[in-house]
Amino acid sequence: MDFEAGGIMTAEDTAATNPVPGTEGGWYSVSQFPSLPEVFRTVAVPKAGNPLRKLFAFVGPGYLVAVGYMDPGNWATDIAGGSAFGYTLLSVILLSNLMAILLQALAARLGIATGRDLAQACRDHYTRPVALALWLACELAIIACDLAEVIGTAIALQLLFGLPLVWGVCLTAVDVLLILMLQHRGFRYLEAFVISLLIIIAGCFAVEIALSQPVLGDVLAGFVPSPEVVTNPAMLYIAIGILGATVMPHNLYLHSAIVQTRRFEPTETGRREAIRYATIDSTVALMLALFINAAILIVAAATFHTAGQFEIAEIQDAYHLLSPMLGASFASTLFAVALLASGQNSTITATLAGQIVMEGFLRIRLPAWMRRLVTRLLAIIPAVAVAAVYGESGTAKLLVLSQVILSLQLPFAVIPLVRLTSDREKMGPFVSPRWAVILAWLVAAVIVSLNAKLLFDVVFG
Repeated sequence: MDFEAGGIMTAEDTAATNPVPGTEGGWYSVSQFPSLPEVFRTVAVPKAGNPLRKLFAFVGPGYLVAVGYMDPGNWATDIAGGSAFGYTLLSVILLSNLMAILLQALAARLGIATGRDLAQACRDHYTRPVALALWLACELAIIACDLAEVIGTAIALQLLFGLPLVWGVCLTAVDVLLILMLQHRGFRYLEAFVISLLIIIAGCFAVEIALSQPVLGDVLAGFVPSPEVVTNPAMLYIAIGILGATVMPHNLYLHSAIVQTRRFEPTETGRREAIRYATIDSTVALMLALFINAAILIVAAATFHTAGQFEIAEIQDAYHLLSPMLGASFASTLFAVALLASGQNSTITATLAGQIVMEGFLRIRLPAWMRRLVTRLLAIIPAVAVAAVYGESGTAKLLVLSQVILSLQLPFAVIPLVRLTSDREKMGPFVSPRWAVILAWLVAAVIVSLNAKLLFDVVFG
């Protein structure tokens, strides 16, 4: 039901936006609007029957979240890691993915238990100055994330069709209309579109892996952590880059909002069941993201590293070398098609995240088309300027800069998430179990430390 269009909230809808009974006093202010009101509780959930039918009703949000873990920002770090160090950094991809699974499960728990997305929860928990500072940091991160995705899409359009980068960047504004059209038909259509593109990406890389013929034993050995990752400075730098590019702050805001598109029963039993199914959905989806991220690195390792090409770090370089080195004329085309699908998917989810953050922190109520257009223009304008003035080299540097900015903002999303979900006064019976809290704080400490080192190396190295 579109509440912005004058839809009426039922008593059940109102209950779903409210915190768990008995936890109202844990918040500084009261949440006034549902998250993503145009799609809030629009996906039906069976109240009884086959558990698989219920699980299917919850399938979707996890795949929108998984998109952020395989966006164009990840491609550059995976390609660089594979070409320089072979399969060794597969262990870092695996570790990053396990961290992501835990953090996304907490984001889903927060949204379902409190009726707030992470932005709304931060606004209602922290004082106004702190909330505004968090909003500014988050907006900067979303612009940086959108930059990476806009640039990735533009590069793919250039590789496939010879389109100038500036034109390609401008064309990415079209996805604003695509989101509006799909959401108008129903949130399930948007989810189906994103999942379809994910299948295309996975299919393309399955073929690339078959063509590159990696040695299975070497691949499996790469998933075992090696001390060299820490002792080798160059390897550590790329490892930190992989972690920074993998765990995306905007995904935490996104997931805590889109789990509320499901019309689950707003009772303790209903919320607990919703948390369980949402966690299964995101965990399975992130395993797909693990496959795709690992596949990019495996293809780079099997194709470039084994042939002595240790310095392939640019997406364009990988594209031009794949076909001649693999002996298949379509290898480069598949690579670019997957990049285009990845960039398109990522721009859709980043635009949604921008809307969630703006509405949650500021409670600004703008027409849907205007919100999304503003979010997209904030990324397109600097991308167009850099592409026009500096060309390919400039966009490559801008891609790296966007990942550094994301790394800087990540603690400002992870720490509030862990803090809120471990607060019994706010979460009530859905507070995170102690083992999850301990793990989450360890993950937060690792992410903060490694991203701080990455930032230090970039600024002073």
